[in-house]
Amino acid sequence: MEQQSGKRIVVLSGPSGSGKTTVVRCLVESAPVRLVKSVSATTRPPRPGEVDGDDYWFLTRDQFLQRLQGDAFIEHAEVFSSGFLYGTLWSELDRAWAQGGWAFLEIDVQGALRVVQQYPDAVTIFLRAPSAAEFERRLRSRGTESEEVIQRRLATAAQELQQADRYRYTVVNDRLENAVSEICEILKAEEKARNA
Repeated sequence: MEQQSGKRIVVLSGPSGSGKTTVVRCLVESAPVRLVKSVSATTRPPRPGEVDGDDYWFLTRDQFLQRLQGDAFIEHAEVFSSGFLYGTLWSELDRAWAQGGWAFLEIDVQGALRVVQQYPDAVTIFLRAPSAAEFERRLRSRGTESEEVIQRRLATAAQELQQADRYRYTVVNDRLENAVSEICEILKAEEKARNA
């Protein structure tokens, strides 16, 4: 029988502007359990400074669809009606488990629900900004997106917030240190429960 400890998954979701990327970076460095961040695949072009295989696996649409036909993804979606595809490769979960770690997925709500269908004991955490106004401020402060994209992200965020109760945990990212600390406590408790 396969050991349960080999299949540990943490899923972190939250609207754009909730601070996911920064929280993920901090958790990979300081979590009380070994977290191996899953690298998502995407058909969008790299942004300046992004590295293939580190930030994302950058695939052409044909490559993505070919892998999709080959059942290489645990979850995938077209995000923000951008025409770009995103997904989590099964190989990323296998990579984390081969390293003796928890597969750490930073994915959208839709993807998270697909993962939970296959791994009901996945630790799911929904990260949110302290208020809608703060969320919009963070989104605008990036200065990387058009008003149209910002409005689309705000609409998507409203839909995602309605799904927060489908997660096992919700963490408010009011201060980075507090959010990271709270998630570390969640992971510590989950690890202890699984080792009991």
